[in-house]
Amino acid sequence: MSLKKQDEMDHNAWLKKQDLTVIETAFLTTLIWLDKRLRIVDYLELLETMYYRANLQMPKSHTEQYDLDNKFWYWYPLYSLGSLSIVAYLVAAVSGALLGFYYAPSTAGAAAQGDPTAAYDSLVMIMKDVQFGYMLRSIHRWAAQFMVAAVFLHMLRVYFTGSYKEPREVNWILGIVLIGLTLLFGFSGYVLPWKQLSFWAAQIGVEMALATPIVGEWAAQLLFGGFTLGQATLVRMYILHVFVLPFVVTGLIALHVGIVWVQGIAEPH
Repeated sequence: MSLKKQDEMDHNAWLKKQDLTVIETAFLTTLIWLDKRLRIVDYLELLETMYYRANLQMPKSHTEQYDLDNKFWYWYPLYSLGSLSIVAYLVAAVSGALLGFYYAPSTAGAAAQGDPTAAYDSLVMIMKDVQFGYMLRSIHRWAAQFMVAAVFLHMLRVYFTGSYKEPREVNWILGIVLIGLTLLFGFSGYVLPWKQLSFWAAQIGVEMALATPIVGEWAAQLLFGGFTLGQATLVRMYILHVFVLPFVVTGLIALHVGIVWVQGIAEPH
């Protein structure tokens, strides 16, 4: 990259000649606007050149070897599971944020109804009294279940097509961490309603933590607030589900996708 004056190409006239969709036109217009001011394309080309010079061992994909349409494998059904997982995560994140406006993370008994806790009472209120509340909770629940299934199938596809092999082993390990965090996401969300199923699921979690060698008691104290369930347990699950996991998982997903973008899709050979 040099500091010489950039070309004076009429990008607007070029865009008008292209057969582009609205989204493609908006993306290119934004990119051209930013590139004129920040020279983004130059820096991207520089990074790409540096990467390929440092990673000459990177095997070529089928599309590179045989000059195939680059979109071929992206649309292959089994190769869209990672993207579907991200879409499900985004849907669950948005719907969960909206549910958070009405949820009360408290184990205190509701005075008007006796046995139900404030957490469960707020859930009933969401489903009965909040406009579109039942639909919102259903979207959140089904998006979470779909994400778990998609992530699991995605990892099966990666394993059986050999996409975890060198030089992509780091991203494979990152994927294992992500599926573990996805299951933790599901578990912490399952506890939040604090009904009978939630309570005993949390009790199983405590027993599993205590059964862990060496760090068992410490893990139970950290994750569940002790060896018996109560307000501390619900608050910890709420903080984990709403404030900790979203930031950690979002960052790891961005890193995971970034590595795929740099290395390319690992198509079967």
